[in-house]
Amino acid sequence: MSHGHADESDADEPEERLLTGYSGRLLLAVSLGWAAIQTGRLVLSPLLPTVMDDLAITEFQAGLAFTLLWGLYALCQYPSGRLSDNLTRKSLLVAGLSLVVAGFAALASAPNYLLFLLGAAVVGTGAGLYPTPARALVSDLFVERRGQAFGLHTASGDVGGAAAAGLAVAVLAVAGWRSAYVPVVVVLAGVALALHVWGREAYVTPDVDRAAVAAGLADARATAVRLWRNSRMRWLLLAYALYAFTWQSAAGFLPTFLRVSKEFPAGLASGGFAVLFLVGAVVKPLSGSLGDRFPRAGVAAGAMVVAAVALAGLLAASGTLAVGLAVVAFAGGLMAYPPVMQALLMDTFPDGSMGGDLGATRTVYIGLGSLGPSYVGFVAGRVSYDAAFAGLLACLLVSAAIVVRLARTE
Repeated sequence: MSHGHADESDADEPEERLLTGYSGRLLLAVSLGWAAIQTGRLVLSPLLPTVMDDLAITEFQAGLAFTLLWGLYALCQYPSGRLSDNLTRKSLLVAGLSLVVAGFAALASAPNYLLFLLGAAVVGTGAGLYPTPARALVSDLFVERRGQAFGLHTASGDVGGAAAAGLAVAVLAVAGWRSAYVPVVVVLAGVALALHVWGREAYVTPDVDRAAVAAGLADARATAVRLWRNSRMRWLLLAYALYAFTWQSAAGFLPTFLRVSKEFPAGLASGGFAVLFLVGAVVKPLSGSLGDRFPRAGVAAGAMVVAAVALAGLLAASGTLAVGLAVVAFAGGLMAYPPVMQALLMDTFPDGSMGGDLGATRTVYIGLGSLGPSYVGFVAGRVSYDAAFAGLLACLLVSAAIVVRLARTE
């Protein structure tokens, strides 16, 4: 039984408040924390050419840093889901925020590539511990207004992505790239302090004895076997992994692609990066609604086709207007995919193991997707960014074909 659920449900609030009272304060705190984590992780993308020059690293080395960050983030999804059920939410949230603060501070002060990688590893681990208990806390606090609360909380991630682009433009204009992490660290430290002061739960440390470790490994093994035996789940995971591969590649290298291949100035390239998240904030609710009205697999396949056609147009485009329109269309297709596919996954999970299964599948598709930035860095360094992004086009087409096949078997 979750300690968090038991404690938060006893809160003496007369009603569920989104912006005020105990529930509103915690909702705003965890949402601000998630927005700041996203800002810190994603601001590295528009800053990447400057970072590469400063640390004297190659495209492939930069891609490895992204892969390490996203890979450790993925590996923490399953254990954080299980830990959020056994510890208090507050314990995991404050621990995750503390690690992220330390990781961003290390990134900002790294004098060389090895310490930069260490900072990326700490950020990935801390960020991986945060989202599942944050969503669990929101679920604990809200019942009647749960949909509204989750809408506000999940939207904070897109706000963080858009803020990353603006932050990058600002710091490149007036200071060095390292200064971008100062406001991020300050906000995250403030959120950790707020959760420490406002949260009514006690801190609980996990059991790390041999029996607890053995039980955790046995549970993970049973979950993996159960998911692997489900043929539909295997195909869904492959389709989602191909999407994640493309998304994480674009999140890591789209601004650099626009600067190198399309000769965009830094500010305009950062604006193109912001489009991913601004468009996402609009299309995600729309695609979710379409997935409720029409077959979800068909809506997901349509989103991938739009993204693929737009990416082909982006590769062929030369003028600023044409490139900008292609980026908008690419963002629309790319960001319309997750709400529908996540609903498809949830439809497939058994009710009794939904939380653990969700954490396990996130570990798989985010983990495989984390290889995307390394791929882009490798190909871009040896051939070109155009060639690297052409490979992402193939991933989108294969993902769409898989989902079309699933739609025909429904």
